[in-house]
Amino acid sequence: MAATTLYQTVGGTLQSCRNNGNSGLCPDYGRVSLRSVSKGFKVDVGLLRGGSFCSRKRSTCVIQASGSQAMVFDEASASSSATTSDSKNKTSEAALILIRHGESMWNEKNLFTGCVDVPLTTKGVEEAVDAGKRISNIPIDMIYTSSLIRAQMTAMLALTQHRCKKVPTIIHEESEQAGAWSQIFSEETIKQCIPVVTAWQLNERMYGELQGLNKQETADKYGQEQVHEWRRSYDIPPPNGESLEMCAERAVAYFKEHIEPQLAGGKNLMIAAHGNSLRSIIMYLDKLTSQEVISLELATGIPMLYIFKDGRFIRRGSPPAPSEAGVYAYTSTLAQYRQNLDDMFGEPDEDLAVS
Repeated sequence: MAATTLYQTVGGTLQSCRNNGNSGLCPDYGRVSLRSVSKGFKVDVGLLRGGSFCSRKRSTCVIQASGSQAMVFDEASASSSATTSDSKNKTSEAALILIRHGESMWNEKNLFTGCVDVPLTTKGVEEAVDAGKRISNIPIDMIYTSSLIRAQMTAMLALTQHRCKKVPTIIHEESEQAGAWSQIFSEETIKQCIPVVTAWQLNERMYGELQGLNKQETADKYGQEQVHEWRRSYDIPPPNGESLEMCAERAVAYFKEHIEPQLAGGKNLMIAAHGNSLRSIIMYLDKLTSQEVISLELATGIPMLYIFKDGRFIRRGSPPAPSEAGVYAYTSTLAQYRQNLDDMFGEPDEDLAVS
């Protein structure tokens, strides 16, 4: 349904070439150096290793839509793809960014939140902005978020830091009227947008009767062991709530049906969601057991990167600051994407660095 609405919103098949008429904007990719590959990666999140990359000046954007597929990308990524398309042995690859939302107002109060729709705190806003700086050189063609505001705020705030300068626009599919009313009628504007699809299947685990309760007070009432079992076991749900296994059933099914085909088509995606829905997806990506996933901890506002290639997901960890050149050469495609941005927009500002 989300894809159908996207096609309606895009409004047919649209293609646009360079909008400034300067054919000299295509960089000479022979200048791209991958010597930085030999540099080490910074450890940022638990068992994850990391790096980062991004984009620059956008002079060309191509949007193609049909009844079967939608593609959105800017010149930096389009030019990079063109340089490798002549190689018959070249396999397409795509970037997948996962971000757990920043601190919410109930995180701050130590309350069980679950599917209650609570916004970010000031700290959460800062975490989302910092996450955006870390992914500011990674190509993004499309965004998926949960239906909850804290995940959507995180995605929107992160995109304000991206060097491509595109605007995230939420795709509404709740009714035909909603889709029609949100339609964009300017091809130029469409080229400057990144579609955002919201899905309840990516929501946090529903904590049932624990939602809104203080975590420490709940542990005092029911005992630490019982609350720990509700929170960290794989198949035991809290009263009238979801277990991690139940959350994984909906989140992974949605990922397989809607998100993985986009990656297989070469689209670079970002998912902004929640601790348990993302743990479920990571369990699928990394082929973790039910025992391994319950010990997986995800920090708020820390992006994680995967490369999808040859039908496999390759974990690349958490991208550090964009000023650290050595982490951008995860793949030649990503390295070229950042080089294209540098050629179009100049070197990234030093104040984009994230500690």
